[in-house]
Amino acid sequence: MPIRDSEIVDVTPRKLDRTENLFLPAIFRGLGTTLKHLFRNVGRDGKNRETLWVVQYPEEKRDDRPVEQGGQYRPYFRGVHRLNRDEDGRVRCVACFMCATACPANCIHIVAEESPWADREKYPKQFDIDELRCIYCGMCEEACPCDAIELTPHYEIVGLTRSEMIFDKTKLLEVYDRTIDEKPM
Repeated sequence: MPIRDSEIVDVTPRKLDRTENLFLPAIFRGLGTTLKHLFRNVGRDGKNRETLWVVQYPEEKRDDRPVEQGGQYRPYFRGVHRLNRDEDGRVRCVACFMCATACPANCIHIVAEESPWADREKYPKQFDIDELRCIYCGMCEEACPCDAIELTPHYEIVGLTRSEMIFDKTKLLEVYDRTIDEKPM
């Protein structure tokens, strides 16, 4: 079946004229758009702040997460990790390595040891999460068969060195102790 001339599209670039060759019209259009946004946002006060995503962080917290039509927060916000405890106060993790296997960023490191308790085979001797490497996707939370790891809605994690941002088992359990009353999204 031959191709008709009406079906052929010419994609050769056209020759630019003198003003387009200098790119001045495009530069002025871009500056005009920038100035339009600048003047639109400069005069805003606190009442119109809901349209802005800029937050003065230490004084204001970011509680304006996107809301669905029904007025409910979308359950996709994920913050710092926590390692849950069971009813006896022990770490809930059974060192099955499912979270470390599911993690696309490879930021979870687990060292298993034989459990001193009769109800499980092993437990994590060492459980580390590199919070700087983590992409907060929630795959570890989904993969865990015993709900040992959860992502909280807290995002205020600060460290001056890289080693401070590697959360070990004790630090993850401290996050659980601080957020025990809050149910993660």
